Amino acid sequence: MKLLVTGGAGFIGSAVVRHIIKNTNNSVVNVDKLTYAGNLNSVADVAHDERYVFEKADICNAEAMDSLFAKHQPDAIMHLAAESHVDRSIDGPAAFIETNIIGTYTLLEASRNYWRALPDERKQSFRFHHISTDEVYGDLHGTDDLFTESTPYAPSSPYSASKASSDHLVRAWCRTYGLPVIVTNCSNNYGPYHFPEKLIPLIILNALAGKPLPVYGEGNQVRDWLYVDDHARALYKVVTEGTVGETYNIGGHNEKQNIEVVKTICKILEELLPVQHSTLNIPSYESLITHVKDRPGHDLRYAIDASKIERELGWRPEETFETGLRKTVKWYLDNKSWWQSVLDGSYKLERLGKGI
Repeated sequence: MKLLVTGGAGFIGSAVVRHIIKNTNNSVVNVDKLTYAGNLNSVADVAHDERYVFEKADICNAEAMDSLFAKHQPDAIMHLAAESHVDRSIDGPAAFIETNIIGTYTLLEASRNYWRALPDERKQSFRFHHISTDEVYGDLHGTDDLFTESTPYAPSSPYSASKASSDHLVRAWCRTYGLPVIVTNCSNNYGPYHFPEKLIPLIILNALAGKPLPVYGEGNQVRDWLYVDDHARALYKVVTEGTVGETYNIGGHNEKQNIEVVKTICKILEELLPVQHSTLNIPSYESLITHVKDRPGHDLRYAIDASKIERELGWRPEETFETGLRKTVKWYLDNKSWWQSVLDGSYKLERLGKGI
């Protein structure tokens, strides 16, 4: 089986690529534009495998997509390419509209044209797997509810609105044209190779540098945390075993307040690299916690009911939040060369998403 993975040099995409090459006999065509968050070092340990191919291309370029389909003849598409940071979407929504909506439309049309010309047997087995987010469902503040696959959409940010739009497009191409699609919506991912604008890697790297650890508001926002390798396993299971036309929510069963996440990171760092053994002149990592003005339209709580994918496909997360977070912190301690090269580029650990 040959899988075309868009965004395969990004955080989740690279985990999917590594999982497929290391744990299956299938081959991967990694299609990535290599924007600021794309990093081929994240797939370096599988890049020399004969079953791996990289193609630098923009999913918004219809001619390029048609050419790649004709050249590689994939059996399935795993569409992960997206602008994905809420804060950046507040400061500059145009890129999110372009990539997440126009790019998805362009890829759907390339997929549909390719799929229509396939022989019947390959046409029946072809899949377009669209990977999305739980943020399309909006805010669960004030309830004990969980997001299910039938929860109405109520996106709050330009990012989540653009992902909701792409979800609707994918389902429309299934309903109208018969394109065999599957949609997944996941909770917050964390783990190795995570671009440091996101909460967990940002806190780790700021702490190591003795910089303030910014926490929005009181830090009482609740997220369900999913270890990225668990997510990669789930995505592969969906694209190979999932039912056409279905949606599967993927979560880690780990609801945590942001302030709790930050304090847990500080505690793990104190164990693995005690402050007194570092070059920092601070009493503790936790002393660096700094409460900052909340971002506009910040949802207070997300939480996923992942019972459907467990019931129907037999997937459940292997990592607890504690084991996954410890692995993550240790990875950043052991892989300074990876994140140092990222910080030498376009991102300097600055505050984004002020909405001004």
